[in-house]
Amino acid sequence: MNCTTPGAKGLDPAVLREQLFHLWSCLDLQTLHLAAQKGFSNLQNDPLEAFLTILESCPGKQKGRSHTLGAHILKEFQSWLKEHPQVTLSSLPQQQATGLQHRALHLLTDTQTSFVEGLINIYQLTTLDPATLRLHVMRLLSLKCYKEATVLGAKLNLQNELNMEEICVPLIIQGKRALAENYITGHDHLERQLVALLDSWCHPCFSVEDMIRKRFPQLSVSKHCLSQIQPKMLKKQVLRLAEKFNIDQGLCPNALHKRRQDTLRFLMYKRFVENSMSDENWADHVETVVADDTELQIQLVEMLMKHGLEKSAQWSLRYNIPKHRLPFGVWDAQQSLAPELIHASDSVQSEGWTPSEDHCQMFYQVPLTKDKVQHVHTLEALEGCRNTLLKEGAVVGVDMEWQANFGCVSTQHVALIQLATFDTVFLLDLCAHGFCQHPETISFIRSFFSAQNVLKLGKQQNVRSSLQMFLEPSLASSSGYGMAGDLKCLRSTWPQFVEEPLKMEGVLDLLNIHLKIQRGKINCHWERTIERKGLSLLVLQVLGKPLDKTEQMSNWEKRPLRVSQIRYAVTDAYCLLDVYSVLSRNPADFGLPDDLRSVSASQQERTKNGDAKQKNKKNKQQMQPTGGKEECQGAQRVSPPCSDTEKGLLCGKKPPEDCPPPLPRPPPLHPQQLRVVCDNMLQGLGRYLRCLGVDVVMLENNDDHREAAKLAQAEGRVILTCGLPYQTLRSQVGEGRCLSLNCSEKARDQAVRVLRHFNVQPTPDDVFSRCQACNSDQYVALPRQDMIRMLKQKGFLQENDASPTSPEDEPLDDSLELPRYCHANKGRVKYSPRAQPPAKQLRAHGEEDTQPGEHTVVDFYFFFFLLFMFSLCYPGPSI
Repeated sequence: MNCTTPGAKGLDPAVLREQLFHLWSCLDLQTLHLAAQKGFSNLQNDPLEAFLTILESCPGKQKGRSHTLGAHILKEFQSWLKEHPQVTLSSLPQQQATGLQHRALHLLTDTQTSFVEGLINIYQLTTLDPATLRLHVMRLLSLKCYKEATVLGAKLNLQNELNMEEICVPLIIQGKRALAENYITGHDHLERQLVALLDSWCHPCFSVEDMIRKRFPQLSVSKHCLSQIQPKMLKKQVLRLAEKFNIDQGLCPNALHKRRQDTLRFLMYKRFVENSMSDENWADHVETVVADDTELQIQLVEMLMKHGLEKSAQWSLRYNIPKHRLPFGVWDAQQSLAPELIHASDSVQSEGWTPSEDHCQMFYQVPLTKDKVQHVHTLEALEGCRNTLLKEGAVVGVDMEWQANFGCVSTQHVALIQLATFDTVFLLDLCAHGFCQHPETISFIRSFFSAQNVLKLGKQQNVRSSLQMFLEPSLASSSGYGMAGDLKCLRSTWPQFVEEPLKMEGVLDLLNIHLKIQRGKINCHWERTIERKGLSLLVLQVLGKPLDKTEQMSNWEKRPLRVSQIRYAVTDAYCLLDVYSVLSRNPADFGLPDDLRSVSASQQERTKNGDAKQKNKKNKQQMQPTGGKEECQGAQRVSPPCSDTEKGLLCGKKPPEDCPPPLPRPPPLHPQQLRVVCDNMLQGLGRYLRCLGVDVVMLENNDDHREAAKLAQAEGRVILTCGLPYQTLRSQVGEGRCLSLNCSEKARDQAVRVLRHFNVQPTPDDVFSRCQACNSDQYVALPRQDMIRMLKQKGFLQENDASPTSPEDEPLDDSLELPRYCHANKGRVKYSPRAQPPAKQLRAHGEEDTQPGEHTVVDFYFFFFLLFMFSLCYPGPSI
């Protein structure tokens, strides 16, 4: 069939469509391109009208995907129009052009971007009457084509003509929140309306299910989509949108109140459960979070009742809560409260500069007296600081502090900058009135960081990465891995540095040096590094004692600062000088070159060269944040790769004679002593561990990851997870209570890693000591007849396999005492997967009085498979 020679008088659009369809069916795209270009030039009608005729009769014209004939013809027609610019809609009579526009509008029922934009541009649909366009979009909404209506409304700029709720609410309910955000972006009033609408859904009295049932009864909403619009999840989206669209958080009071509630519970956990926050820090943060919210004040008093009426009475007096709103017993506790406790919140306890003797023995101490610490909050003090620091050859330790916002404040500002020399430590108080934004302060910051003759020591997360946003483009690309929170905090503090980038010279990144030390496997205080990380780990490995990080989460914006806060701030900056001094004197002892700056420069060069690779592997790094190895909160975060020797040790080989002694392992555990909760991505691992007798609770497929944290807190379990949920779960449990595994490994290898990590030593007696269905370690002996009948009911046993003396309808033995985790119902035995029976083993096949043939069925093949697994963990004689 010759498709490239149309008639001389003009080609019928129907004939051209048939030709193109035949070539499309034959997958001859090259010939189709030639036929389309020549056919469009020889159409007997106007090309714009003929093109619509062809498009309307194309099969699947409303699918609009790239592999459909209609979309391909549209692409060819756009290419043809570029070579024939004289073919435009304006060259046609007004009435004919309007008719073509209406025909093209009826084709716009698809969400494919190229299809919609192509027709809008060719037929200039934005010039149509807005009422006509609005009517067409409303017709799509009535047909439940919410996605199509949203895309078309945005392309035609109809946001101001349409009801925002009619467009966005169905999309949000169906889990298409990103599409709703794109629809309103750029329209300030719609952005505020959407944030206010979603915030109203966070009200405790609002029911999303009732709203859907009344307004959108025709919508079918999945369980997952419904869970995403509950207040617990929705509050995060509301605050994110408020920040994205730069909307005052006063427009979302419900979401902010919910976030403060969660923050208050987190602070209670940190203080009274994890006990990782001092009472002063906790009180400062509670005052900031609760503020003037009466309901939160009452909730605080109610939470404190679990930890003693005395403290609850103190805080109720602090907030002057009315008597009728007080929980039971608090009023009586107020009356019996000692006078010194009533005014305890107003008194300031005197604290000496020198800490206790126990503190000095445990943690690194600064060899400076209090008079060597200078507070810089005036221009006169700043001038003295400038004269001291900007000297030729000066070495300065740099650190910064800001208040933790716990998600309650959208923007953070640097509160304190520490600049330490060997003789003096300067504390730049950026919270002093008028000091932070003064031109002299900004000028000093520029001069200090751009001075090439001043060596500035810092941690990457607090210096180079923090200032990455302010660097010139050529320098910014050489900074290390991102710290989005730090960049955002500094950007909000000095927006001038965004407009005029800051030059940074003479900065030595100690984090790169730390990585070099870790890779060298130098034996410097490794035995005590298991619970340290970051700068504290570096100080421990170089100076012999770690840092005390108790004041790290202090309220750094509250004035005056406590002595413990000042001591912490001074220590964090001064320790950099001591670390640099030790490393400079003996670099070879730590596996470093003589020039420490070369380490930082080489690391930056590798980072710059590997930037493209990092972008390509971004998703893989997010799914495996630990580089393919298990990571436990509180463990050493900068871990070197396993050597061949280490891999051999893991497989049971004997270590060489010159191999350094390994790190001390935790004390051995019996499988029954290890209690874990497996994320729903590690159900296979959970089954393996149950086979070995480990107490395992596994999340269901539809359970949220945070259920693992709740179970861990309530039952004292260790969380086993992998991928991104680790970052969320690790912050909700104590140190060492969350372990991240490589999700690409097989379940058997993951089980070996878990056993090695916790030093669990199973024995053959532990095999199948727990039920695979309910996690119970208590078994019950069943008569053979009852066992056969249940197996037949479940379909595991055929009729010809059953014993003739055990009819199917034989009732269960009423004298048999069932354990509490199983119960009889209609002749069947059901096992509760959530039940936790007492740790008592009543295994039928292990009791002496059990007769032969009366034990439960055991998969002996799986038994030997588990013994083979033991041989991997604990090498010995082969089985």
